[in-house]
Amino acid sequence: MSQVATFVMFQGDARQAIDLYSELFGSFKVQQLLHYYDETPDGQRRIKHASIDFDRQNLVFIDSPVSHDFSFTPAVSLHVNLATEAELERIFARLAEGGEVLMPLDDYGFSARFGWLNDRFGLSWQLNVPAT
Repeated sequence: MSQVATFVMFQGDARQAIDLYSELFGSFKVQQLLHYYDETPDGQRRIKHASIDFDRQNLVFIDSPVSHDFSFTPAVSLHVNLATEAELERIFARLAEGGEVLMPLDDYGFSARFGWLNDRFGLSWQLNVPAT
């Protein structure tokens, strides 16, 4: 039986990303967490593999064991429908801290309220309150 998961590769800050996303989204739950044995110079242990259930979507987060010249791209993003505009505004503001807003919160005609951004880790998010 096959299983599909979105694979998200960080370069040393997977733990900080997991902490932020867990704080912002009640449905972001770490199911399994494995660390590399070695510690970074600041005493942190990098994530070898984290299995995450994000509102019944499977994600895998890792810290890359090697340095590389590429990162995330907005061509692939996490799209999240939220229940209220207040929730959308709170989450959008936190994710935008240190990141880059691609489309500010607004009514673009296809939803009641929508915004798109890259967070400080480079991960792209499309946050939406569906039209009723």
